[in-house]
Amino acid sequence: MSSQNTYTRGVLLCLLATVSWGAMFPLMDSTLQHIDPFTFTVMRYTIAGAMFLVFLRMREGRAGLRLKGERIGLAWLFGTAGFAGFQFLVFFGQDLIGERGALNASIMMATMPMMGFLVNWVLRKVVPPKGSLVFIAMSFVGTVLVVSNGDIASLISSPREAGADALLLFAALCWVVYTSGAGFFPTWSPIKYTAITTVLGLASATVITAVILAAGGVPVPTVGTVGTILPQLAYMSVIAGFVGVLGWNFGNRYLGPLNGVLFMDVVPVTAFVISALTGVVPAGVQIAGASLTAAALVFNNLYLRRIAAKAAPAPSPAPVASGPAAAPASGSARGRASGPGSASASAPVGSGTRS
Repeated sequence: MSSQNTYTRGVLLCLLATVSWGAMFPLMDSTLQHIDPFTFTVMRYTIAGAMFLVFLRMREGRAGLRLKGERIGLAWLFGTAGFAGFQFLVFFGQDLIGERGALNASIMMATMPMMGFLVNWVLRKVVPPKGSLVFIAMSFVGTVLVVSNGDIASLISSPREAGADALLLFAALCWVVYTSGAGFFPTWSPIKYTAITTVLGLASATVITAVILAAGGVPVPTVGTVGTILPQLAYMSVIAGFVGVLGWNFGNRYLGPLNGVLFMDVVPVTAFVISALTGVVPAGVQIAGASLTAAALVFNNLYLRRIAAKAAPAPSPAPVASGPAAAPASGSARGRASGPGSASASAPVGSGTRS
């Protein structure tokens, strides 16, 4: 595959993933009118988890399912953070907020790459560059403008909504922790990490949901209720849950994480557009806040590229050609290295943030 085709395929896959994730938040507005977020999450990842296991078995055979000697407890912890922490809290918080919940939840997705710097700082003691700290602050200012609709005092005067927004922020943190957890399993492919942690996290989500249902915290859904939300369940499980995650993993493999992470801006844009089409029109200050968060991600990306370029060693002088074979050899090397995406095509699958 040529470098241009690789780059184009990476762009299309990352777009597929982020558009599918952006659409899931407005879709959940109608879903949450019929079923609670806890039961729905268990149903969703029972389907998606089974699909990931089948895909893992097809790609890696029985060896992919072998866990003897692996750190299962740690994988369970990260899976619980991702599939009981993020999935429960993001849709529970969205439900508490009401019609603006989709906008607030989607903007949290765009903060995840910036939040990843902070998590990396805590988990691996890697201090973010000074400029990145500025862009992290800029990102969160934009987020505050979205969730408060420009009335920052309302975050104090309306503790219920502020608490729901705090749940969304904590949910985003849970997903960043889950994504960072892949680094603790260097011998696992991204597909194996996704499949195994999905199943282990689903076990936690199932137990928690069973306790909530038994305690009467939410009503047990009827067969009719499940039938009503089947289209949403199919989309969230197959498209956003399975196809979207695989698209993101492979798209980042082709583009590299620095390029792939920029597509996280597509998530709130998609959610804002769909929400507007369904009657929930974002206020001007919310659009400005989302733009500020998106700009912070882009500026930080450019800043990191500049740092990387300065840190790169200067190229050594080319040796003088001494024979007729020298020119064709150097020419073919340049051909392999040129073109968009060529340097990032060898990046590991899923090296960017997954959702």
